[in-house]
Amino acid sequence: MIDIHCHILHGVDDGPQNETDTLAMLHKAVEDGITDIIATPHHRNRHYINEKQDVLARVDEVNALAKENRLPVAIHPGQEIRIYGEIAEDYSRGEILTLADNTNYVLVELPSSQVPAYTERVLYEMQVAGLVPIIAHPERNSAVMEDPGKLYTLINQGALSQVTAASVAGDFGKKIQKFSMELLEHELAHFIASDAHDTKNRGFAVKRALEVIEASHGHDLGVSDNADRLLKGQSLHLNPPLEIKSKGFWSKLLSR
Repeated sequence: MIDIHCHILHGVDDGPQNETDTLAMLHKAVEDGITDIIATPHHRNRHYINEKQDVLARVDEVNALAKENRLPVAIHPGQEIRIYGEIAEDYSRGEILTLADNTNYVLVELPSSQVPAYTERVLYEMQVAGLVPIIAHPERNSAVMEDPGKLYTLINQGALSQVTAASVAGDFGKKIQKFSMELLEHELAHFIASDAHDTKNRGFAVKRALEVIEASHGHDLGVSDNADRLLKGQSLHLNPPLEIKSKGFWSKLLSR
């Protein structure tokens, strides 16, 4: 399994703070069946800035750590970029890391409580620049929870999205678990990823998430294949998005 969103690099954001913590996460990743991790430290989220060259250097260090400990997992560079107006412009200046640094996919984080008014413009400009934006964990965005049509619009315009494995596994509660499954079933989410930060509170949960999906559908809805194809630079198998028609969807869930 390829994990396309993970805070595995130590000392760069709110993930592991030292090499020992990173090593513990590497062991847990292997236990969870993960063979490749795209390291996606926070970038420009008002707390952390992780420039491209700094990420590349730290990825080399963590790959050396994995090799030294004979762990069968490869680390690839990336960023989790908080949406801002000049992403496409900064990409053209060589300042933005695509996932694995050799694809055209970029992981974009929205604020947790809103979908900014400029989101459609920024994602459109990214696509004009040849990039494919992947929206990180929309199932935990309160504006999307209240109105899934906001996400449908972005997906219908060419963006993709990734739900968190722990959300699918139920670690954030049954309401978010149900909503995550709705997004996957309606072709509004195309990947699951760990978004792991540590081994205790925000771990991997990828294996458990896949078990939940497969128990419900008999297969994993293509999320494993999409991650594999992304890393290999191959075209994804995508279907047209479907609207979640229930008005006030999240409000109804909260009232149950």
